[in-house]
Amino acid sequence: MRAVLLAAGRGLRLGPLGQERPKCLLPFAGRSLLARHVECLRALGVDEIVLIVGFREDEVHAELAALAGASRPTTVTNPRFERGSVVSLWTAREALCAGGDVLLMDADVLYDRAILARLVEGGAGNVFLIDRKFDDGGQEAVKLCLRRGVPVEFRKRLAPELEYDLVGESVGFFRFSEPIARALAARCGEYLAADRLDEPYEEAIRDLLLERPAEFRVEDITGLPWIEIDFPDDVRRAQEEILPRLSQARRRA
Repeated sequence: MRAVLLAAGRGLRLGPLGQERPKCLLPFAGRSLLARHVECLRALGVDEIVLIVGFREDEVHAELAALAGASRPTTVTNPRFERGSVVSLWTAREALCAGGDVLLMDADVLYDRAILARLVEGGAGNVFLIDRKFDDGGQEAVKLCLRRGVPVEFRKRLAPELEYDLVGESVGFFRFSEPIARALAARCGEYLAADRLDEPYEEAIRDLLLERPAEFRVEDITGLPWIEIDFPDDVRRAQEEILPRLSQARRRA
C-alpha cells in the first residue's frame, strides 16, 4: 500500500497566511501538518509516501529533508498547481497505477490517527470516510450521500430533488483498490484531454462512484477529531478545539 498526498495548491482562502507557506507546512504545536501525516502513516506501517507538490515546493522539500526516518517520502511536481486539483491527481498517475491499494489524502487536514487507521486497518477495497456531524453553512463541505446504504451523490452542492437517507462530510481521505486507482488515473486523463483543468479531483472520483456504487463502502468516523484547513478560522479552531482532543487521545493510547 502507498499513500498519495495532494499538497500542490495555494491556500488562497487563508489570506496572507496562505501566501507565507504551503498549507501542509502550517505548524500546530510545533509540528507541521506534513510531519504529522508522515508520522501517522509510518506508525500504521505505510512507508511508501508520494507527495504532489507545486506552490513553494522548495520549502516542502526542506521539511521532508528534516524529517527523521529511514524512508523519505518522494515528491512529484505539478507545474500547473494554479489549476484545479484534478491536475494534481493526474500528476500522481504513476503512483496510482503502480499496483496495490492506494491511500489518497488531502495534505491540509489535522486529524486523529484513529481516523487514518480506519482506512489502513479496515480491510482492502474502496473506502470513503464520512463525518455525519458537520456544519455546512457555507456549503463548503464535500458531502457523500447514501440511500439504503448505497452512495448516490458526492459533491459540495446537492440537487434539491436528490433523495437520500444519510449524509456526511468527506474527510478527504480515501482508500482505492488497484483497479479503481487505475480507473481514477484514466478518468483524470480524460478530464485533461477535455480541457477540464479547473475541476476539483472529487468530480473524477464521483464519476467512478456513481458508475460502480456497489464497489465502495463507507466508514463513519463521527466523533473523532479532525479539521480541514481552508480559512483563517479553521486555523483558530484547529488550535483551540482539535489539538487538545488529539493530546487527550495520545494520553489515552
